[in-house]
Amino acid sequence: MPEIEQPEKEIQEPDTEIRLRAQALERELAELRERSHQRLIRAELKAEAIKAGMVDLDGLKLIDPSGLKLTDSGEVEGALETMQRLKAAKPWLFIGSSSSSPVQPPPAQPPRQKLATEMSDAEYQAARAALLKQYSSFG
Repeated sequence: MPEIEQPEKEIQEPDTEIRLRAQALERELAELRERSHQRLIRAELKAEAIKAGMVDLDGLKLIDPSGLKLTDSGEVEGALETMQRLKAAKPWLFIGSSSSSPVQPPPAQPPRQKLATEMSDAEYQAARAALLKQYSSFG
């Protein structure tokens, strides 16, 4: 009868090993899913911060993302409201919240061609040759 016990023991050990491995894989999958959800939530918060005009995205460290949930459609529930609360609580983190005169960037100007009077002789000769070559191809 000892011969019968060994096969049963061999059958039980792989079954237990498979069960333990499956449990470990399920835990790993749950951890990966949670990490991917947290990354999606951070990405959505960054997008909302940029839309709201946050000056420095380091301000996102002030937000506790544990209250935010990812919906089945992949949207973050409460991201916009969280950003609005942060903007109301800490307006200096956002553009346009200063009470002093706002600094506007200078308007974009198209590149200006250099005038002939501003060119050296070599630059003038090269520019003239390029223009003559361009116009001679039309003729």
